[in-house]
Amino acid sequence: MKKLLAGTAMALLLMPGFAAAEPKSLADFKLADRIAAKVAAGEELNFFVSYQDVSNEFAPQIRVGVEKADAMDGVKATFIGPVGSDADAQINEIEALMDMMDGLAISSVSTDALAPLIDRVLAAGIPVIAYNTDNPDSGRLVFAGQDLVQSGVEAGKLMGSVMEGKGKVMILTLDAAAQWSLDREKGARDGLAAFPDIEIVQTVNTGSDPQEMYASIENAMLANPEVTGLLSLECCTTPAAGSWVDRNQKAGAVKIVGFDLLDQTVEMVAAGSIQATIDQAPEAQGFAAVDLLARFLKGEPIDNLDTGVGIFTKDNIASVMK
Repeated sequence: MKKLLAGTAMALLLMPGFAAAEPKSLADFKLADRIAAKVAAGEELNFFVSYQDVSNEFAPQIRVGVEKADAMDGVKATFIGPVGSDADAQINEIEALMDMMDGLAISSVSTDALAPLIDRVLAAGIPVIAYNTDNPDSGRLVFAGQDLVQSGVEAGKLMGSVMEGKGKVMILTLDAAAQWSLDREKGARDGLAAFPDIEIVQTVNTGSDPQEMYASIENAMLANPEVTGLLSLECCTTPAAGSWVDRNQKAGAVKIVGFDLLDQTVEMVAAGSIQATIDQAPEAQGFAAVDLLARFLKGEPIDNLDTGVGIFTKDNIASVMK
């Protein structure tokens, strides 16, 4: 069985963050009788990969990895999740599918809301791993994804570097209350702390609607015209910030560091509107979510998988341009 997507190996080796945990083994897990019977008979295993918001622009990149994993022998992988960051909807969907699932990979809308559900799924004898967004308060087996705090640190350091160590920064996020955002913001603030002449003005919670996102950035910049750096914590406010810079002819005057490799972000990095973006290998995350479950049920020990911090600037962005 495949271990990693060939095209993601480089990203997985870049700046690893969290340490490996103690490997988890099927021998130490009480598997549901129906799943154990399928494993013993060599029957196809039915995995569900739940993402926190299938309507956002990052979700299709995760789905590509899940679909590649679906092509593996003996595995049926289905990508599911709520439309919008709706914890109740994510819980309800998973509960409705529990009798069908032989394994669950989950990126939680809310760590607090989803931890009890994860523990119920585990108690039913169904293996669960976290991916993309960890849920360490649950009993999930392992986590596959980027170390969110470490990626925030790297983003903060990049922001300080492109601003040449001075100026005022505004942090952007589409969901300031989400655990992934809190973790990454903590890292970003730690990274920026190395630059005493940089002031963090505020964190702007933009929401996920594209028009509201842009309007939130525009209003915040009108209220804080002295800001010279925009640090986005995720996929979607990154190109929104780039659009604001372009429309207001502020390219170079207002520096941007963000996340992910959405097409618009890649184009803006190449054009110089965005100074740097950090890749978290979403395709590798989607594939690993399924692959780890398959390996676990084959009896192989599994461990945390760090998908790394891939940094892209104008100097190397051509390597990922379509």
